[in-house]
Amino acid sequence: MGQLFYDDSRTPIRIDDVVLAHLKIVIVAKLRRRESFTLTWQHAAEDAPGRSTILLSPAIPLRFVFDEPVGPVLDPEWIKALTDTVNATGGVQLSDGTVVSNG
Repeated sequence: MGQLFYDDSRTPIRIDDVVLAHLKIVIVAKLRRRESFTLTWQHAAEDAPGRSTILLSPAIPLRFVFDEPVGPVLDPEWIKALTDTVNATGGVQLSDGTVVSNG
């Protein structure tokens, strides 16, 4: 299970390594263009029920941490689909470790 650390939070957002590896490509591309967007996820089963949303912005530090020392093979079609989702007005929504369109 990978982790995304947002801003100065010590509590990571836990995301499957493969999903996080694909998201990282899309997130970095957006932030390099100085474009902000939202990321929404459902809380883990062991946490309080609900969901959270953050605004990913080039001004806010991020750190990606992966369990696996070697990255997975990336799927270009999935990266394209994620890019389309990120460019939608609703941003990216994670549901049970899967990225779904939110806008």
